[in-house]
Amino acid sequence: MIGKIERVPLREVWKKEAKDFTSWLYENLEILDEELDLDLTADEKEKSVGSFSADITAEDTSGLKVLIENQLKKTEHDHLGKILTYISNLEAR
Repeated sequence: MIGKIERVPLREVWKKEAKDFTSWLYENLEILDEELDLDLTADEKEKSVGSFSADITAEDTSGLKVLIENQLKKTEHDHLGKILTYISNLEAR
């Protein structure tokens, strides 16, 4: 069956970022791989890093740890700070 692609607000599909979107992305990491020309293997979601939780950790084909911090809204300095904390503590890229 052929259908028409319809745009819908992200929050209609994924109501809660951490519970819904992160879980979906973790289970469908091959879609991100395809879009970014990567080959990642999912490691862990909501990985504890001190008092914070990294959304998704993965590993690339050379064994390097990769951090995925997702956000459904406009980014801000709080997330940048968390990303720097995560990559430093997890020795990720």
